Amino acid sequence: MAQFRSIDDMPALVGKAVLVRVDLNVPMADGVVSDATRLRAAVPTIAALADAGAKVLVLSHFGRPKGRDAKNSLKPIAAALADVLGRPVAFIDDCVGDVAAAGVAALGNGGIAVLENTRFHAGEEANDPAFVAGLAALGDYFVNDAFSAAHRAHASTEGLARALPSFAGRTMEAELKALTAALGAPKRPVAAVVGGAKVSSKIDVLTNLVGKVDHLMIGGGMANTFLSARGIDVGKSLCEHDLRDTVLDIMARAEATACTIHLPYDVVVAREFKTHAENRIANIHDIAADEMILDIGPAAVEALGDALKNCATCVWNGPMGAFEIAPFDAATVALARTAAALTKAGTLLTVAGGGDTVAALAHAGVTQDFSFISTAGGAFLEWMEGKDLPGVAALLRS
Repeated sequence: MAQFRSIDDMPALVGKAVLVRVDLNVPMADGVVSDATRLRAAVPTIAALADAGAKVLVLSHFGRPKGRDAKNSLKPIAAALADVLGRPVAFIDDCVGDVAAAGVAALGNGGIAVLENTRFHAGEEANDPAFVAGLAALGDYFVNDAFSAAHRAHASTEGLARALPSFAGRTMEAELKALTAALGAPKRPVAAVVGGAKVSSKIDVLTNLVGKVDHLMIGGGMANTFLSARGIDVGKSLCEHDLRDTVLDIMARAEATACTIHLPYDVVVAREFKTHAENRIANIHDIAADEMILDIGPAAVEALGDALKNCATCVWNGPMGAFEIAPFDAATVALARTAAALTKAGTLLTVAGGGDTVAALAHAGVTQDFSFISTAGGAFLEWMEGKDLPGVAALLRS
């Protein structure tokens, strides 16, 4: 990956206004933040800039408002951010124009303010030059610390990076370094663990990965579609039978690039999709017409673990089975713990991301042991698809 500038490369900041794009799009329950993970992620960058004497102007979207909308205001989140930071955070009732300018003028050196939801203005998602100019007029520098929004070419992600001298925040910097180490310039052999329900949602991911990794380990409902394409009867398992040609094309690409695709040869089957449903371990050639595959089997997990022991890098996206319901979480938990143990031993770099992935690895109790876990859903998937992320590309150009 080309070089980007971090906040360590910024000039003296005393008295300078720095626009910082973070992700404050947090879950709320009864007007209160119910998960402060993204707020905590923003702390290192905001605190460092404030400690350097900058006026820190925090930008974010929240929800999908159509114009100004009180229920999508960032005001309550500004209060929650102050709690997480342990220092005062002002709230400015707009992000452009006279109200914003007055709020910035009133802020002292080292002060922090959250500006109102950027999506209250149509110019945000349209990346409108006039709206970008309105934002840029408030600051001297731009810091992007929202990798999770980097796949969108919006005014506060891509536009500002072209309008002001721009830098990567601490979270963005960590993310970019991890992703470069995982697929950009990885130590080999590289494994990708890809699970989840549907091949259709990850066709581009799989097509990109077979040209990048040495081992592609497929689990979840996706594995059923691959097994079916190879002529195996998967009973009444979740399966996209209409994607047979797509799967065969991916397998042909893998063969051409010497990428080994690992599919399970034993699976856990049940007749009902419910917690502790009666189940059995079955060979893939021994699945009854009324049974469904809900997890990969112990022999398959052991084989994948053995393959990981010979790898230097692992990228993980998606669970191996229906991890939300016991006992069909067993494969996900076992393989995640193997990957975590290899990481702790220093032989494997592990980078994981995507919505279900974070939940699955938390369920396995390994989130502290992986090298890096990205909380960016859509941006992480687009990166795995090999796409340029506009917010990142603009930072690299700046």
